[in-house]
Amino acid sequence: MTSVNIDELVRQPPFRAPRAQREPVLLDRLNALTRFHLDRCAPYRRLLGVVGGTDHAAAIADVPYLPVGLFKSHRLVSVPDDAIVTTLASSGTTGQEPSRVFLERNTAQRQAAALASIMRTVLGDARLPMLLVESRDVIADRRRFTARSAGVLGIMNFGRAHEFALDAEMRLDRDALVAFLARQDGKPFIIFGFTFMVWRYFFQVIETLGVDLSQAVLIHSGGWKKLESEKVSNAEFRRRFLDATGLRRIYSFYGMVEQVGSVFLEGDDGLLYTPAFADVVIRNPRTFEPAPLGEPGIIQVLSALPESYPGHSILTEDLGVVHGEDDSPHGWMGKRFAVLGRAPAAEIRGCSDTFTDRVSDAA
Repeated sequence: MTSVNIDELVRQPPFRAPRAQREPVLLDRLNALTRFHLDRCAPYRRLLGVVGGTDHAAAIADVPYLPVGLFKSHRLVSVPDDAIVTTLASSGTTGQEPSRVFLERNTAQRQAAALASIMRTVLGDARLPMLLVESRDVIADRRRFTARSAGVLGIMNFGRAHEFALDAEMRLDRDALVAFLARQDGKPFIIFGFTFMVWRYFFQVIETLGVDLSQAVLIHSGGWKKLESEKVSNAEFRRRFLDATGLRRIYSFYGMVEQVGSVFLEGDDGLLYTPAFADVVIRNPRTFEPAPLGEPGIIQVLSALPESYPGHSILTEDLGVVHGEDDSPHGWMGKRFAVLGRAPAAEIRGCSDTFTDRVSDAA
């Protein structure tokens, strides 16, 4: 497939291009991806043939999307089986069928380059020592990838001298933590973990120990639903870390296994930002029409990266709201948005079931 300047776009700083520069390139690429997958993925062609959608969208909001649940019920792949180098599975709850995403070499390499471009924004070019709020067991079997193991391995590429803070029972390895901090001797380092694990298995253990993390950069993602049930907001998460450990540089990101690489990084204002090679659309949960600025709705995520599977435009199961675009107080370009939680299950199931039922009826 011919790229529409996408590789050059991925190599550039992800939060510097204003809308007038980034949107035409992104839209051309998304339309090209729609055509590519229509030609090469029969289930995708049947889905779009029944529910409608064009490969000549006039605006980002017009790019046809698939409900994320279809990646659990359908094998969506646009390359020959012998080209697939990695299969990623989502970390679904017990009893749920996981999403499966099939990567060939070019897509995998492009996703890795995009993630590196995003992370360099807050980590810089140097590879710093990294403390992982994880057990080493999560990456022990590389033949069986989950979203969690893929996330850990992906982030590990941005650090060196890795240390795992948890043992196999998810208990803090205090000796390993103390030794790691001693080796840093006041120099910068990275901490990575999934949000709920960072809070439950790391912070709540060290909060009263007087641990100095003032030189760290914490990168975390996922798990807000569990924290919200404990009345821990993003602001509270940040405040408690600062008060107890001196840690100021905290960045979450929003992403999913169905669009690896196209993550949305938190800025210094606490909101998430769209990089130049990705975008979000907020849709009214009843009409599925694009919602106005400031109005909550269901998040649609779009990415210029996926070629091996039709994951370039996905309706998620999350609620969000866009607060602005190209108007960041710290100079980043892109849409500024927040994730508000999960959408009512009935709405998302209904949307996904409608796609599936219509395709079945048409078959």
